[in-house]
Amino acid sequence: MNTRRTVTPPTTDFAHRLLRWFDRHGRHDLPWQRDTSAYRVWVSEIMLQQTQVKTVIPYFERFMAAFPTVQALAAAPVDDVLHLWTGLGYYARARNLHRAAQQVCTEHGGSFPACVDTLEALPGIGRSTAGAIVSIAFGQRAVILDGNVKRVLARHQAIDGWPGQTAVHRSLWQVADDFTPAARSADYTQAIMDLGATLCTRGKPRCSDCPVASDCAALASGRQADYPGRKPKKALPVKQTTLLIAVAASGEVYLQQRPATGIWGGLWCFPELEGSGQCERLCLDLWGLAPLSLSPGQTFRHTFSHYHLDITPVVAHLPATPAAIMASDGQLWYNRAQPARVGLAAPVARLLASL
Repeated sequence: MNTRRTVTPPTTDFAHRLLRWFDRHGRHDLPWQRDTSAYRVWVSEIMLQQTQVKTVIPYFERFMAAFPTVQALAAAPVDDVLHLWTGLGYYARARNLHRAAQQVCTEHGGSFPACVDTLEALPGIGRSTAGAIVSIAFGQRAVILDGNVKRVLARHQAIDGWPGQTAVHRSLWQVADDFTPAARSADYTQAIMDLGATLCTRGKPRCSDCPVASDCAALASGRQADYPGRKPKKALPVKQTTLLIAVAASGEVYLQQRPATGIWGGLWCFPELEGSGQCERLCLDLWGLAPLSLSPGQTFRHTFSHYHLDITPVVAHLPATPAAIMASDGQLWYNRAQPARVGLAAPVARLLASL
């Protein structure tokens, strides 16, 4: 298996050709490219992990409006952060963002360090994200290797294998380092990400428009679709759960905050049960009220990275409105007309909208 090709001319002018293309065709008007700062670059890079630019833009703009500085983010309740993250997925990113903001304020005086190793020590910042911050925000030479860059380099250098494999990953980092120029590091970082996002896409790459197509090994062999190698497929296990949607006589809906770790960590969710037969008992245990009715809804599937979760919602209409419960207790009567600013798991937001 070829996991490394020697970088020889004409690949040595890879950066020059890429930058020339970027100057004419690259993206220069994305929200995080305006008023560039380490904070804005960092937030955008975290949001862009496994998420497309068009999806991220409105989230980024709302986030910046609510938390214009790292100090504002650090001081905010985590519920406010998760609330603005609702729908973006991979919620550990939001929790790590909040924790990292607090560490920047307490350990670095509210200023991001211009050092890859120091940035990597912050929660949720890996080597590539740290490199992007250093290169884009501080203009220093730093290497990145996000998903788009992996695809570009794997094709250009015909590096076989799935990038999640240690040897392949190491080879891609070496090529990324070889190609990263000393000058215009910020522009190069943006350029190679743009190339992967706009031309060297996974499906139907536009090779005829690519500035580095002349020495692309994958194009030369007609094997663009083979790079990068796919992750070995493994059947995902299927789990089942029941969500109790308890509706008070006043119309409010009962939510509980989940533990900080695990699925939907720190988000607000309906009580989770093993089966619908436990719903009445839980209502009696929590409020001493037997529901007027129990209405099972249609089971639907929510997929995580490691398993499928088949969810059966059961709506329980209560005969009265139980005593007030405060969000600080990890419990909340959620008013759909005046919703609290809390983070909701995606299936919960979906079910609330359907009531």
